[in-house]
Amino acid sequence: MSERSVSRQKRGKRWYTILAPEQFDREELGTTFADEPEKVEGRTIDVTLGEITGDSGANNTKLTFKITEVASDTAYTEFVKHELTRDYLRSLVRRGASKVDANITVLTTDDYRVQLQPAAFTTKKADRSQEQAIRRVMIDIVEEAARERTYEQLVDSVVEGRLSSAIYGEAKTIYPLRRVEVQKLTLEARPAEVEAEEEAAVDVDADEVADEVAADADEA
Repeated sequence: MSERSVSRQKRGKRWYTILAPEQFDREELGTTFADEPEKVEGRTIDVTLGEITGDSGANNTKLTFKITEVASDTAYTEFVKHELTRDYLRSLVRRGASKVDANITVLTTDDYRVQLQPAAFTTKKADRSQEQAIRRVMIDIVEEAARERTYEQLVDSVVEGRLSSAIYGEAKTIYPLRRVEVQKLTLEARPAEVEAEEEAAVDVDADEVADEVAADADEA
């Protein structure tokens, strides 16, 4: 390709400033380069919580945002994932102690489907029944939190540490804990996607019922 062609291609592209959602005070997350706004939508960007808050102590938390809308030279995002770094999680593991975790999928009050992965780190080795009881506490508290919160509120409770504190407060009565963290929160489906899945499931169920009725008629 000639230098002139490359130059024309570059002139057709522009930089877009990526902003966090209102929930994160529209903080600037970075920039991205594209020749058309449509090519920007759907891109993701990873930043640390420390980069947003200015607190270097929060750099062990990675946040992922997805671009959903572009206006002029600004790209707007939604929050899609919260995840602790592997190095930080490894630092919490102690020999002779237990790590109790769970994968929990919930639906928020505004119909976002979210998966959360909390983890509790004990001071010493817990037995199987104690681990099961701690896991049950995790599941109950996470499910209750989702029943009472919107997606934005649930994300806030995770990012700000309130959900992990609630789990710690109850689970420590089962066995002494050093720490509780939410390892990961992932947006699995938005309200429209959840509704479409439910409608598809209803259609499938209706077809199955029709097939069963027809089979019963044939047998008669």
